[in-house]
Amino acid sequence: MTLYIHHRKDWPHFRLNQEILARRLAAVRHLQGRLIGRMEGLGLALRAEATLRSLTEEVLKSNEIEGDKLDREQVRSSIARRLGMDIGALAPADRNVEGVVEMMLDATQRYDEPLTKARLFGWQASLFPSGYSGMNKITVGAWRKDKNGPMQVVSGPLGRERVHYEAPSATRIDAEMRAFLRWFNGADNIDLVMKAGIAHLWFVTIHPFDDGNGRIARALADLMLARSEQSSQRFYSMSAQIQQERNDYYKFLETAQKGDLEITPWMNWFLGCLGRAFEGAETVLAAVLAKAQFWERHQAATLNHRQRMMVDKLIDGLEDKLTSSKWAKIAKCSPDTALRDIEGLMSDGILRKDAAGGRSTSYSLAD
Repeated sequence: MTLYIHHRKDWPHFRLNQEILARRLAAVRHLQGRLIGRMEGLGLALRAEATLRSLTEEVLKSNEIEGDKLDREQVRSSIARRLGMDIGALAPADRNVEGVVEMMLDATQRYDEPLTKARLFGWQASLFPSGYSGMNKITVGAWRKDKNGPMQVVSGPLGRERVHYEAPSATRIDAEMRAFLRWFNGADNIDLVMKAGIAHLWFVTIHPFDDGNGRIARALADLMLARSEQSSQRFYSMSAQIQQERNDYYKFLETAQKGDLEITPWMNWFLGCLGRAFEGAETVLAAVLAKAQFWERHQAATLNHRQRMMVDKLIDGLEDKLTSSKWAKIAKCSPDTALRDIEGLMSDGILRKDAAGGRSTSYSLAD
């Protein structure tokens, strides 16, 4: 039988090498402070745009880590609507998207409120509104029951599965989660950035739900990081960075869960990944500034709401080429109206016709 950390008699008293982690933490806190300082100098509108971009990435990438791809426009529209942001026509979002967005916004916008069992139940229920994970009926809004045997994390083809981890039995969950919630909400001397990494590992080790544990663990880390910044505005995406480093993410988790409660390697990786997420936020900053500069260059142009919405979509990276028929479909207007909108933008020097003509005529931003 494999011995996991929750079998250890001193569980859950994690051990850390403070000397190693202090240097890493100081570097990460410096990057965090520098990023927040730069973003706060942008002004309200640009900070809101940066928050929208970062939250959209966080929702998309946290689900991609689990192999679940969501529609970007639906996610962005759902977040914008809930934050009261005007981004033009909003794409209708299905209930799965709405549920994931609800959980993430509850974690990041209500970061200063206590974490409770009921709140966690609500998060998990919002991830699975139908009560199914794929084709499988699961327990929703309650701790797992282990009706089909121990909760295991496995990979590989049927009959040749590899067990990466086996969670504590269902009979232990209530007591385990009471201890976790006391610690999570309690006042202690642990830096909140460090606490985010420990919370992620601790929660996913208990693995209290039938499904959704990874996404909820990442949401808990986001909640604690928001507490460390005392801000609901998000300027970076930890999940986007984790998705890029997915193999290392699972490797360090598995090593920690099969270890002896010495979790310095996990925390060293977590802090490093967070630091790289802060550095990656420069891309968000550059995109937000480029968008602001674009509209400043074209502030003299008189655009209707359809034109402004479609240009915004092009700036944000519209998938596939823009044609008049695609314009008509997205803007919900006639083909003739779409063509007039496009021709108006071309005369203002905002759009240009791409090289290929005829039936496949498409358009791009001129600058």
